[in-house]
Amino acid sequence: MVAGTLPSPVILGLDPGIQLSANQGMSAFVYIMASQRNGTLYVGVTNDLVRRVWEHREGQVDGFTKQHDVKMLVHYEQHDNFESAITREKTLKKWNRKWKLNLVEKGNPNWTDLYDVVCQ
Repeated sequence: MVAGTLPSPVILGLDPGIQLSANQGMSAFVYIMASQRNGTLYVGVTNDLVRRVWEHREGQVDGFTKQHDVKMLVHYEQHDNFESAITREKTLKKWNRKWKLNLVEKGNPNWTDLYDVVCQ
């Protein structure tokens, strides 16, 4: 971990005290997208959160998110490396729906679309 950065994994939500670029260093991100509050969920992993969420939002990614109109970024976590991010993604994909909903509710109780937050 680089001095002055947050420990891995960092769960980022709406906490204004966390000011960290979504594209910092060699980070990897696990994210959850939703169609609406309590709607269809998608779990993914990327090294460029802003780009990847934009692709989902704009329908640039054929597949599940495009078919189910999943465009809201509702949760993301930053990891120091891709290995830990992929491990976490696989873990979240095995979770039941209720656990995923609880994870989103814990960090983002209003289900605010976090895309503008990560673009700052």
